Parts: sequence; structure tokens; C-alpha cells
Amino acid sequence: MYKISTRGQYALLVMTDLAENKDGSYTPLKLLSHRRNLSVKYLEQILIQLGKAGLVTGNRGSNGGYKLSREAESYTAGEILRAMEGELSPRSPSESPYLTSHATESFWSNFEDTVNRYVDSVTLEKLARENREFTGFDYCI
Repeated sequence: MYKISTRGQYALLVMTDLAENKDGSYTPLKLLSHRRNLSVKYLEQILIQLGKAGLVTGNRGSNGGYKLSREAESYTAGEILRAMEGELSPRSPSESPYLTSHATESFWSNFEDTVNRYVDSVTLEKLARENREFTGFDYCI
């Protein structure tokens, strides 16, 4: 079965963190690293990949860091996960045709559609809002 990598999981977590920053300022890489207990180097690799996908914007210098490229409600969890993982499918493209029949092909196709519909229905704003409700406070530096 297909699993989301830790890079994909951390990407969603960091994007949620950035979404909680409502003032639109850049969040320093070291602060994100500290809050998520990740090495700066590992987190930077994730953010570079998210930047290449156009999901975050980075800025160097004393007021540098990362921020979302657009409003949090316009992102979906699916978009973020696909930026890190590629297509979300329970099957490998190289799987043998002998592994399926008409019935199982239909099952796997419906399974894939269900997963993709779900991750595309969850917005980044929804995740950030639920996180704020759980922790009981808004984003702060």
C-alpha cells in the first residue's frame, strides 16, 4: 500500500504552520525548524521543493524566511502532497497487469478516486483553523 513519506507529512505540517501566520510576513527558517524539531537543512530541502512548485515564496536577509504564495484557503492538502510525492495512487505504474482483473481494477480505480477527492477537499485554511482551535491560540513569533 502506498504511504505518504515523512517529507510529504512535514510539508503539510510546515504549510499549515505558515498558514497560521495571518499577517503575511516571512517566517524565518530557523524558527520553523525549531517549532517542528527539524534540522534546518532537511526543512530547507522541503521548502525548496515547495518553492519550485510555486507554493511558497522565500526571501533572504534579516527579514527573510518563507511565506505562502497565496491565500491559505486556495491550497488543498492534495496539491501540497502531490508537490512532494507526485501522483497519489495506491498502485505503482510498473505493476504487472497480472495483478488485476476487471473487478479489482474497478476497486483500485475507485479507491484512488476516493483518496484524491478527499485530499482535494481539505484546504490549508481548514487545517490551520483546526490547529488554532486545538491549541487555543493564534500564530505568534
